[in-house]
Amino acid sequence: MTFDEEDTSVARKARWGKLPTAAPVDSDDGQDLLERGWEATKEEFERNLDRVKEAIDELSDEEIMRDEDLARHAFHKVGAYDGPTIFLYTEHGTGIRHRGQLDRLLEESEELWIVPADVHF
Repeated sequence: MTFDEEDTSVARKARWGKLPTAAPVDSDDGQDLLERGWEATKEEFERNLDRVKEAIDELSDEEIMRDEDLARHAFHKVGAYDGPTIFLYTEHGTGIRHRGQLDRLLEESEELWIVPADVHF
């Protein structure tokens, strides 16, 4: 299956609605997708970082070690290089984890495209 097949219920508009198949990052659609992806990454990081801080403040070392309240899971997500809490990736599949990394990519690249994708880990 390719992303541009029209007669399917798992691709194109049936899957993505009004999202473009791909867009130059400097276009309106591209800027919208980029901002949505970055905001989602940032929100997930902040949500999990709050969980980590709460666990450190409220749980004993033993409770954290036992993964009480999924504390260790939150620690893992804060340190993730890829996976469901990282929403933007480079062309090489490297997760974009911080704004400096994203800004450097945007500055150093002459022509960038953004492609909505559904990745399962």
